[in-house]
Amino acid sequence: MVKDRLKYLIITLAILALINAGCVFADEFKKINLDDAIQLSVSNNLDLQSARINVVLAKNDIKTANRLKNPDINIFYNMGKAGKSEPQQIGISETLEIAKRAPRKNLAKSNLYKKELDVKLAEFTLEMDVRETYVDLVGAKTILKCLLEQKQLLVELEELAKKKLKSGISAESEVIQAQIALNQMETKINSAKTNITTARNNFNKALNLKEDSKIIYDTQEDDLPGETVFISLKTPDYNLKMPEFDVIAQKALEKRLDIQAAKQEIEIAKKNLTVVERQRIPDVEILGGYSYLPSTHSDSGHFEPGAYAGAGINNVPVFYSYRPEIKNAKLQIEQAQINYESAKNKATKDLSSAYDRFVTSQTNLLFYKQKLIKDSEELIKISKKNYNEGKTDLTSVIVMQQSYQDIIVGYVAALTDYYTDWIDFLREVNNEDFDINEENL
Repeated sequence: MVKDRLKYLIITLAILALINAGCVFADEFKKINLDDAIQLSVSNNLDLQSARINVVLAKNDIKTANRLKNPDINIFYNMGKAGKSEPQQIGISETLEIAKRAPRKNLAKSNLYKKELDVKLAEFTLEMDVRETYVDLVGAKTILKCLLEQKQLLVELEELAKKKLKSGISAESEVIQAQIALNQMETKINSAKTNITTARNNFNKALNLKEDSKIIYDTQEDDLPGETVFISLKTPDYNLKMPEFDVIAQKALEKRLDIQAAKQEIEIAKKNLTVVERQRIPDVEILGGYSYLPSTHSDSGHFEPGAYAGAGINNVPVFYSYRPEIKNAKLQIEQAQINYESAKNKATKDLSSAYDRFVTSQTNLLFYKQKLIKDSEELIKISKKNYNEGKTDLTSVIVMQQSYQDIIVGYVAALTDYYTDWIDFLREVNNEDFDINEENL
């Protein structure tokens, strides 16, 4: 009986394991380079598709704004004694708007241009998001790679400590110390793997493709270091000098899509004021049609055909002159102008901060490249050699290894910051093809 239950439990666990495995492997990882990732997202990103619909809606609004009013069909049938001498009528009336359609159409066109700017800004922002999450994922994988290399160094130290213990050269405490350092490295590696999963999810979130796809996209690159990577990740060589801020600022602010959109809001508000003011102009109504007197109602005793025509003035601003709407429309212009100035001020400050961060990242990266990495690599080699030769103890080597590890991880972080700070700088200049060379500005 116990065996049967145990057998049933094992089978159940096996089935659950297979189900979980199926869930894990249902998704397929697909490596993709940065250019393809950007193109894939621009073509299929759900948020961007929604934003593009706003442009279509705005185009339809132009047709709506330019519409003519539909005519009314009128029938007048006189009954009773009054109907015996009055004609019966059937006709059409039409209301003509005076000086209103053109302002509405111009307002709709301005709104369309604003929506087009919004889509361009959304496309640019999306590209920057994809680039940033792509780099973050490569950076996370690079850190894991560095930690695995450091783990291998600790494994070698552990093996060396065991050999020295067998030879009676060192104490057992050194082996334990090496194992502790190795176990600590395992926890860091586990955290690094989790960081990769998070970064991969953020990358796929930025792509934001339809969920019916089981593909999970991954970066083509597995590590950041290397001169050729700068080209593939659309980042300038860190040895190039940035132009002065004042050289960049003026032209960058002129090209920023968000500032253009804020300026367009002023035009929209002005055109809206015209639309509101034109509401005070009365509309003209014209009407006409066919009229007749039946033979039983005419003085001649015969059927008398005829016609009628008329005109009227509608919406005469006697009791209400649209003053609150006009006042609000003027306030909206003032508000849009304030928002425009605010956008320019904030853009200048944001650009200055992004510029300073990138220059600092460039300086830090050069320092790591020219000083820290080279010196620390040489130092760890010497420490390992000295321990092998018995000139130093394991504690000193592990301390040096941990210091070297911190420097390597710091270098990867500095390299990642260099890429991401460049992307933030591009966000502020609103130019994905910005050339760092001053003569090309």
